Amino acid sequence: MLAAIDRDAYDVVPIGISADGRWVLAPDDSEALMIRDRTLPAVDPTGTALVLPGDPTAKALVALDAGAMADELGSVDVVFPLLHGAYGEDGTVQGLLELAGVPYVGSGVFASAVAMDKHHMKQLLMAANLPVPDYVVVRRGRPVPVAADDLALPVFVKPARGGSSIGITKVTRRAHLEAALAEAHRHDPKALVEEAVGGREVECGVLAGKDGPEASVPAEIRVTGGQDFYDFEAKYLTDATEFDIPPNLPDAIIERVRSMAVRAFEALDCEGLARVDFFVDGERVVVNEVNTMPGFTPASMFPRMWAAAGVSYSELVSRLLEDALQRGTGLR
Repeated sequence: MLAAIDRDAYDVVPIGISADGRWVLAPDDSEALMIRDRTLPAVDPTGTALVLPGDPTAKALVALDAGAMADELGSVDVVFPLLHGAYGEDGTVQGLLELAGVPYVGSGVFASAVAMDKHHMKQLLMAANLPVPDYVVVRRGRPVPVAADDLALPVFVKPARGGSSIGITKVTRRAHLEAALAEAHRHDPKALVEEAVGGREVECGVLAGKDGPEASVPAEIRVTGGQDFYDFEAKYLTDATEFDIPPNLPDAIIERVRSMAVRAFEALDCEGLARVDFFVDGERVVVNEVNTMPGFTPASMFPRMWAAAGVSYSELVSRLLEDALQRGTGLR
């Protein structure tokens, strides 16, 4: 995004968040943030520390250099929170930005929080008559509900509020369920045991528009590297996936996916953008999950699907920033 953003329209202040949660002034260097040789980039925690005060009259970043007085860097017009997971995609940073009175790209506090929690997300989707996989919730330290025995093997065990396929296990034998739950509970005290839906993995992007949400051209993901499913390694560290945009599916199924993506976006009260993931098994189309801040590299599915719909990466960035500025903060 650093390379794609319109520098004639925007002055960019890159903010990095280190592994321990420290906000720092980051270099304006997209090359430094590339994944290289299976190594994930990291934010240097020794950079100039930053805070965003919860003061809507200021809307200013403040630098906190060690041994020096706090120094105001200037007001911020809009934030693009390129964050996944806890404290970034779950409504917490959105709440901070609301308190600070700074507009931001993407869904607000409620939609971000509910989309992050796969249990409550499914509850809202079902209330909107959207089909989801059968599942049970298992909390750490409590017995596995008897209803889990009604789920036919294989099942997927996953953290309820995780992302990027971290902590997910495909279970093919009942004897392996406890170990899979222990792994999921390492990441979240609340886990799901979920029906494994056969068929194909299809995704669809949604953008907020002047006349309501719009759906992109869908895409199908095919894992070719021997993994059991679309896991972290397949997503980020290998070339073991292939994509078909659009999928080789009947037109009626593609249109149903696009319609259901918009309905899911509206059911969760999303804003700005989302990626809705589906399982397609013949005539059966099931919503897997809704991602309120999907991957946004040029190789990620969300920008690729919109590129197939005629919206370039740089146009996508500008459209999302303009939408955030027009929407503002507060109740809307």
